Amino acid sequence: MAGLYHNGMNGILADEMGLGKTLQSIAILAYLAEVHDVRGPHIVVVPKSTLANWMNEYKRWCPSLRTLRFWGSKKQIKSIIDSDFVAGQLNNERSWDVVVTTYEMCITYSGHLNKIPWQYLVLDEAHRVKNESSSLSKVLRKLNVNYRLLLTGTPLQNNLHELWALLNFLLPEIFHSSDAFDEWFNLSNNNDDENKKQLVQQLHKILKPFMLRRLKSDVEKDLLPKVETLLYTGFSGTILFKL
Repeated sequence: MAGLYHNGMNGILADEMGLGKTLQSIAILAYLAEVHDVRGPHIVVVPKSTLANWMNEYKRWCPSLRTLRFWGSKKQIKSIIDSDFVAGQLNNERSWDVVVTTYEMCITYSGHLNKIPWQYLVLDEAHRVKNESSSLSKVLRKLNVNYRLLLTGTPLQNNLHELWALLNFLLPEIFHSSDAFDEWFNLSNNNDDENKKQLVQQLHKILKPFMLRRLKSDVEKDLLPKVETLLYTGFSGTILFKL
């Protein structure tokens, strides 16, 4: 991810679930702050169900990055917009470095979010933008963002067109034509196993510069061996229940 930043590129972190995509995305923002003195403004868009966990992870792993939870009642949101989303603020004038919000909030308050010149957009469960015509995809594309990082454990779910939608979200000037992409990598019309293999290899070459995909089996050699400890306990005293 640091390499992508230095090359001015967006990327996809597609590690299998459980390999720490959340922590890695926090680490790249911490790296920018400590090494390059880039402290935002950043925006992290997550499912509502994981919002609290994301806030806790920032507090746990990088408390020096000031986070702002952009979620709540209309009154709370109005207060945040009036006091924290001030146009033209410098880094030392802001009370936050990273805004953590949800998909729904992005859609509802897109007009206010569009006014901020974001450094990084981190999108959790990025397969949510696999439909380029969805409201969420359209709203996120309009954000004024320098860099985009997509987090997903399932970059390819049903077909290659969904993968194109993610690539188009990252690099619209390169992956601008879905028809050309679909035709180029249409494996269903090719009965030659060798040609299919070559197409898959070509796809891997295209994705390699800006997508990292690792499975647990790829990194298990780096993990400490699992240790199981069995603790045996005796029964406590007899408890009588009165029915």
